Amino acid sequence: MAWTRAIGNQMTKMKTDFEKFAEQIGVEFDDIALLRAACTHRSYLNENKKSGTEHNERLEFLGDAVLELVVTSFLFRKYPKKAEGELTAFRSALVNTVSLTKVAQSIGLNDFMLLSRGEAKDGGRARSVILANAVEAVIGAIYMDRGYNAAANFISNHLLNTIDIEEIVKNKSWIDAKSRFQERAQEKTGITPSYRTLKEEGPDHDKKFTLGVFLGDVQVATGAGPSKQEAEQKAAEKALDIKGW
Repeated sequence: MAWTRAIGNQMTKMKTDFEKFAEQIGVEFDDIALLRAACTHRSYLNENKKSGTEHNERLEFLGDAVLELVVTSFLFRKYPKKAEGELTAFRSALVNTVSLTKVAQSIGLNDFMLLSRGEAKDGGRARSVILANAVEAVIGAIYMDRGYNAAANFISNHLLNTIDIEEIVKNKSWIDAKSRFQERAQEKTGITPSYRTLKEEGPDHDKKFTLGVFLGDVQVATGAGPSKQEAEQKAAEKALDIKGW
């Protein structure tokens, strides 16, 4: 009996928490269970099989499609003379893990995520991916509960209205850092940058690579990451800053 009451109290608390989250993001849900599902990572269900909810992957799938449509429509209207290829590049700059993680942080999503104990301890890129996916799931939940216009308003308020799109277009920041550094280096110096592995640490399942980016024999910057590709991007980003490019 006491166990039943404890479970009931936990469910009531969760409901209260997610109603608070709904208020926080400015959406009034008819079915608050949708928002709870959007915040439920698959790992949580492995440890809470009787939680009475589903994980957020189906809502993420739906939200991804809604997000792409809203952003595509926005760009189509804003840039009537831009070609399809440029619009695709702009959309990629707006809708990525980095920008969606910023949305997650701005709405306090991390405080409401339901994760396994292991996932709750992890941070870094793994948590960023979880949060970015959960933002898409929240969009899916809003779409299911309140419809397209409510989802579009959420995307406008928390993504499109918070990013300086003109700055992205002006600085060509939709192009990845490595490509931008190569373009600027060839333009300014006539040299094509090269990348060299400086350090490799950790076991196979948790590697960390440190790479340097060079112009000729001169090391411009270093970057570190869980893969050589990410380390190269970090090095290129730093090199752009150092060179003022």
